[in-house]
Amino acid sequence: MGMGWWRWLRWEAAAVLRAARSAVTGPGPERDAAVQSLKAAAAAALAWAATASWGAPLALMAPWTAVVLVESTVYRSVRSGLQQLVVVAAGTVIAAGAAMLTGNKMGAMVLALPITVLLGNYARFGRQGMYASTTALFVLAYGSYSLYDIGHRLLESVIGAAIGITVNALVFPPVHARSVRHMLYTLPRDSADLLHTIAEGLREAGDEGYTQEDAESWQDRARRLANAVTDLHTARGWDQESYRLNPGYRMRRRGRAAPPADWDETWDGISEHLKTLTRTLREAAPDEHDLAPPPSGALGLAADVLDAAGNVCEHDLHLLDEGPEEEREARRAADLDRAWEAHGRLKDSLSQLDGESSASLGGLVADMQRLLYALGPQLPLRSRAA
Repeated sequence: MGMGWWRWLRWEAAAVLRAARSAVTGPGPERDAAVQSLKAAAAAALAWAATASWGAPLALMAPWTAVVLVESTVYRSVRSGLQQLVVVAAGTVIAAGAAMLTGNKMGAMVLALPITVLLGNYARFGRQGMYASTTALFVLAYGSYSLYDIGHRLLESVIGAAIGITVNALVFPPVHARSVRHMLYTLPRDSADLLHTIAEGLREAGDEGYTQEDAESWQDRARRLANAVTDLHTARGWDQESYRLNPGYRMRRRGRAAPPADWDETWDGISEHLKTLTRTLREAAPDEHDLAPPPSGALGLAADVLDAAGNVCEHDLHLLDEGPEEEREARRAADLDRAWEAHGRLKDSLSQLDGESSASLGGLVADMQRLLYALGPQLPLRSRAA
């Protein structure tokens, strides 16, 4: 158990170092996160300086509001700011009213907190709803409920919101186009790498076959690819939102336009077929008992199919940079043809089998056929020649 914790800590430390190195060496999600963190800290410091200097009764409200409003987009900062001002005002008034009715902090908490927690669960307030109850706690802890104090707290919240939104809008206003392009690169690159890895594993397996550990590793990577498709959908939403109310929109270099959303649907299908394929491989592993493993000769043919399919994915990766040039399209089509030709040979080998091995090989043949159709909606060479 101790060694497991140590490995986990080492992995986490390595991941943190990689993220820090990426933030320093080049643009990307890591640098964007670092910039937003520094902006939030600067906004909080400015809000504190603006309110503490004239003796605000609860100067904490301003930096607290400012730091949470340096959001991922300017539009989200404005929307969250309006939500938070309503929530803070409601929490302040409810807490002050409860304190005046009960005359003590404990009674006021018992009365105010259920109301503010319920208010915070109202869907229209989103993530900002939780601040209704925390604001009430701050008000009750400081113990001042006069109209003067309530007005100051609302003013401090307004100042903090204004500073947070202004910093986010004017200092490197966030735009998420890079996140979309990063995910667009991730899908074909990681799909190609997974397909080549499986092909290499099947070739090296020999007569003994691949191991269950290999198959589980392939399946885990295929699951992560499916998660990357979800991340791509999310990134596109962030990208569209990041241009709303963004004063830096026209000043940003925009680069080549990203492929349309149809690209996402294509890779959604490819990732699902890879999940199915790796599940079949896991179920047919020699040390599993779900399916009998395919013969080693058939695994070599399957490796040829997957290798060529991996090359097709690599061509899709390069097309993101260099556009649909005829030469690249021709090489992609040639690799897809090779994949279909190897698939035809694999299908022929299926007809020569009988017994339990034919079930696992038949599953692999069907999974690969669906994958190839997703990579290119064209018929196998023999069918096209006919």
